[in-house]
Amino acid sequence: MVVSSVSRSRVETGTFGPPAKRNRSMISRAIEIEGFFQVSLIRPINGLQDYCLVSPWGIWNSGVYQLFVKMRTFRLVTWMPLVLAFVLSSCFIQEGNAAFTPADKYLIACGSSKNVTFLGQIFVPDTPHSSVALESEESSIAATSNSTAPFSIYQSARIFHTTTSYKFDIHQEGRHWVRLYFYPLPGHNLTSASITVVTENFVLLNNFSFKRYKGAYLFKEYSINVTSDSLTVALIPPNNSIAFINAIEVVSAPDELIPDQAVAASRQASFNGLSGLALETVYRLNMGGPLVTAQNDTLGRTWENDVKYLHVNSSAVNVSVSPSSIKYPAAISPDIAPNWVYATAETMGNANTANGNFNITWEFPVDPNFMYLIRVHFCDIVSESLNTLLFNLYINEDTALLDLDLSASAGSLDTPYYKDFVSNSSTNSGVLTVSVGPDTGADWINALMNGLEIMKISNGARSLSGVSSVETLFVRPHKKKKKGVIIGSAVGASAALAIIGLCYCCLVTRRSKTSHQGHPWLPLPLYGNSLTLTKMSTTSQKSGTASCISLASPNLGRFFSFQEIMDATNKFDESLLLGVGGFGRVYKGTLEDGTRLAVKRGNPRSEQGLAEFRTEIEMLSKLRHRHLVSLIGYCDERSEMILVYEYMANGPLRSHLYGTDLPSLSWKQRLEICIGAARGLHYLHTGASQSIIHRDVKTTNILLDENFVAKVADFGLSKTGPALDQTHVSTAVKGSFGYLDPEYFRRQQLTEKSDVYSFGVVLMEVLCTRPALNPVLPRDQVNIAEWAMTWQKKGMLDQIMDPNLAGKVNSASLKKFGETAEKCLADHGVDRPSMGDVLWNLEYALQLEETSSALTEPDDNSTNHIPSIPLTPLEPFDNSVSMIEGINSGTDDDAEDAATSAVFSQLVNPRGR
Repeated sequence: MVVSSVSRSRVETGTFGPPAKRNRSMISRAIEIEGFFQVSLIRPINGLQDYCLVSPWGIWNSGVYQLFVKMRTFRLVTWMPLVLAFVLSSCFIQEGNAAFTPADKYLIACGSSKNVTFLGQIFVPDTPHSSVALESEESSIAATSNSTAPFSIYQSARIFHTTTSYKFDIHQEGRHWVRLYFYPLPGHNLTSASITVVTENFVLLNNFSFKRYKGAYLFKEYSINVTSDSLTVALIPPNNSIAFINAIEVVSAPDELIPDQAVAASRQASFNGLSGLALETVYRLNMGGPLVTAQNDTLGRTWENDVKYLHVNSSAVNVSVSPSSIKYPAAISPDIAPNWVYATAETMGNANTANGNFNITWEFPVDPNFMYLIRVHFCDIVSESLNTLLFNLYINEDTALLDLDLSASAGSLDTPYYKDFVSNSSTNSGVLTVSVGPDTGADWINALMNGLEIMKISNGARSLSGVSSVETLFVRPHKKKKKGVIIGSAVGASAALAIIGLCYCCLVTRRSKTSHQGHPWLPLPLYGNSLTLTKMSTTSQKSGTASCISLASPNLGRFFSFQEIMDATNKFDESLLLGVGGFGRVYKGTLEDGTRLAVKRGNPRSEQGLAEFRTEIEMLSKLRHRHLVSLIGYCDERSEMILVYEYMANGPLRSHLYGTDLPSLSWKQRLEICIGAARGLHYLHTGASQSIIHRDVKTTNILLDENFVAKVADFGLSKTGPALDQTHVSTAVKGSFGYLDPEYFRRQQLTEKSDVYSFGVVLMEVLCTRPALNPVLPRDQVNIAEWAMTWQKKGMLDQIMDPNLAGKVNSASLKKFGETAEKCLADHGVDRPSMGDVLWNLEYALQLEETSSALTEPDDNSTNHIPSIPLTPLEPFDNSVSMIEGINSGTDDDAEDAATSAVFSQLVNPRGR
């Protein structure tokens, strides 16, 4: 490592800095040791005053590989204190390594038959393992090689011919490192293999091949927020090909390491939602210092030297202090970056410019189709006093930090400071640049940087490699039963099946006689196993918990035979497909009498989808409302899990806003649709015995019938709200990116106000007719909530609304609509209105639109109903506009819905009706 100073003295190379400071002793060059931070010998070379440090290890990984030390001579000022500082700093690092203890730590040597030691850590074989399940192990082979491999971890591999996954038990939800190792072992034709790696929610690697890769081996590091009790890492080979992997790490990371919010470098505004996104480490640099390996980082990270990324090598010189002199403040720990990173830096050198005023610039090739989280690390190790060093930070052409007084920001000298930004490549060129340069008004012309991290952010398809989503790449394989198990159980099972088959025939005969008389649904098996249908519950072999639910509820409607479903959907004709989700597929169906249906067919191989399927059933069995999609019936034959809903002829709201050739909706139609959806959500929050939080409010889950009546759909993620004596429900974060409540993201505390935030995004989507998140737009427009709010706060929302509405919207109505959306999108739940208040304001906005000729623009700015609003001149508000008069859903709660509507109309119109 770079060791170039003793005690508190600063070390410089060259002649820069204030004139009064240029006479200090200098060290001409520093030693660079790649690997471990330990010293066993100091020996003289080339004279009495020239020394070098020698590594004590010599042999690495059982004598197979040797680590070489890049030795550079240096003139030693005082060598004995230097060695003492070096040894002491090693102790500090060892102490720092114990700062964070991961709840989950899996180090897996794939295909190996024995433990493998790599960078001081022990990797264990991938089978057998008590907490790691290797699915479809029989379709893979373990391979080893005796030839020279780059490192010990690459001496074995597991090769897959079909989709295979590793499933890791997760003991503590939150951020986890997922690290993947690849090296094509000689003799197995792995160079031509095409590798795709996914988790349940994210695509990590897609169609990678060493044929198109210049390196000998590949290491990938990802940061994923795991929100369940397991993590699946699946390897997907293409047809008639293979995939392989050498090692996998799944290790817990501190949740605070990756914040939910960063600064958008181009516009100095916040970028929210990082907690729900996956990240891939692209670059991690130790500026002015050598390689820092995983052994010397509390979180097992690797930091490489920055020299090869410098735009002009001579523009920077490295400086360093003793790592033991770094003073971490209370808000920053060595988990952010080790002290060896903060103890070295690049400062301004000689760029051969006329006035010495220039920037130090680093250039990084990146994928222009992604955005990046950029973390810059600073520590003032060059100043002798506070407020001396002032400089600027630039990311691409944008000024990210202006006039940064580093010692003031950090609090003192030798104190770490870091900042997070979000950006993409410069003008889509595929190059991202980071620069530091002096503040021209400062007394001392200098700038520095100590460390830099660049992490790719997953895109709208939840991918870090291409545009394909997990759903298009990963179909869980059928689990093959082992031959011994089949033979051993055949005799006993045959008798049981005969009895069950007889009972089943009797049951079908009985059902066929009563199929049109409202039939209670028997318990639904969680994994679609029809053998359990005759029991009220069963026990999951996996978890020992009940895996069936009793569905004997009259709200589930009539029973449909599987043959009826097949006939209605033309045997699930793909041309009738309406949508695809984690639960399975939704088809359009038509009965013999012409009744149109929406048929949701559960996918028995999708565990996540089945959990959502079960939740939706539980919710629908107790919910009925005009503005909630109604359940007509069900089918539980032939291991199928099918729900039948009313058909919504006009499909999802989103298809009427953008992405299709459908006619544009009028402003009045949009208000009526928003009011209908708000009524449905208001009923969820207040109409049941205990509130229900939808958790996935978005424009694709607001469906429109033939009369454009809005109905909220998809309750797969819904959750019962807090009890009367509670303020929130603590639960893992679930939902859709772009719509998620930032407070729910940060604290994992769910309330009804989380739905209100999502609905605020919907309101802006309705107004602006664009997606909630669109990474291809300019950076200041990617997130509709942030982008629209900047215009709303300027009072210029009309500048970004759908051009089809130009000149057709009453300004008072638009103002009330914008204020409502703004309140919904407040950062903190306590500042957001209730769904009832939102409904009131939307109805008021509609009335303003309908009575624009008789009403002047109001002066109020609140989204809550305020008594001082002048309402008496208004015509009676016809609440049936958004309900479509004459339609009767036949639900038990219509009376309550009508009563609620009457209450709101009376609030708007004091005369009532």
